[in-house]
Amino acid sequence: MGICEGRTVIITGAARGLGRAYALAFAAEGANVVVNDIGASLGGEGRDTSAADAVVEEIRVAGGKAVANYDDVTDWDAARRIVEAAVSEFGDLHVVVNNAGIVRDRMFVSATLDEWDATMHVHLRGHFCVSRHAVDYWRAKAKVGEAPDARIINTTSGAGLQGSIAQAAYSTAKGGIATLTLVQAAELGRYGITANALAPAARTRMTEQAFAEKMATEGDAFDTMDPANVAPAVVWLGSAHSAKVTGCVFELEGGKIMLEDGWREGPFVDKGARWAPGEVGEAVDRLLAERVPPRKVWGT
Repeated sequence: MGICEGRTVIITGAARGLGRAYALAFAAEGANVVVNDIGASLGGEGRDTSAADAVVEEIRVAGGKAVANYDDVTDWDAARRIVEAAVSEFGDLHVVVNNAGIVRDRMFVSATLDEWDATMHVHLRGHFCVSRHAVDYWRAKAKVGEAPDARIINTTSGAGLQGSIAQAAYSTAKGGIATLTLVQAAELGRYGITANALAPAARTRMTEQAFAEKMATEGDAFDTMDPANVAPAVVWLGSAHSAKVTGCVFELEGGKIMLEDGWREGPFVDKGARWAPGEVGEAVDRLLAERVPPRKVWGT
């Protein structure tokens, strides 16, 4: 029996790359899987339902249970239908994996308003809509005396944690998702809901375009960038075994599981009185000399 036997999971953006790897891995561990994907291009254009259908067929051939869903995660009513599809098909919902995303890479000085808005729309609004409807379902259960054992698993990125050249919009959205996860964890624990986030590094349509050299590990003895390497930790976070883990951000790459330490208070100086503008520079120099060196922005 797998560690997710009988649990139902929604995975957005599940037709390719990491989402597909998650869907296959959850199904292999006994979960019922809602494979949500509109089949859009990397930039978010177009529709193709066959991609989600192919993953569902792959799961069913292997003996698992899955259903395809083609609703748009950024549409409030459509996001509700995704949750309803899980409950209607499998009788319950336990896990939401917010994985769907797009990229509109551009140097900041060349970025357009449309590109910025599209990126925020899919990543931030998409994470909000599906999770909000799922939380409404779980809260309703809690209010009638049932005890949800529920999971929200969000997708941030190394770009969101440290920034990435030519990815201002994407980095900003992913940073927002990391913070959203902290708020969800703090607010939703009372209902039996945990919230954690992933910063996965793997070979996908998105990363092959942005980091082609780093992703080229297919011929190695251990293919570090195989998306399937990330899936086991995601499945565990979706299982009953992870109930005490919430408000965490994990970086996952190859065989590495790393827990992010987050923003913490650093060195400080307190004058005990108001500063004169001319005094501030010397104080800042002292703080910079004492701080832990920050991680470099990707691409620098």
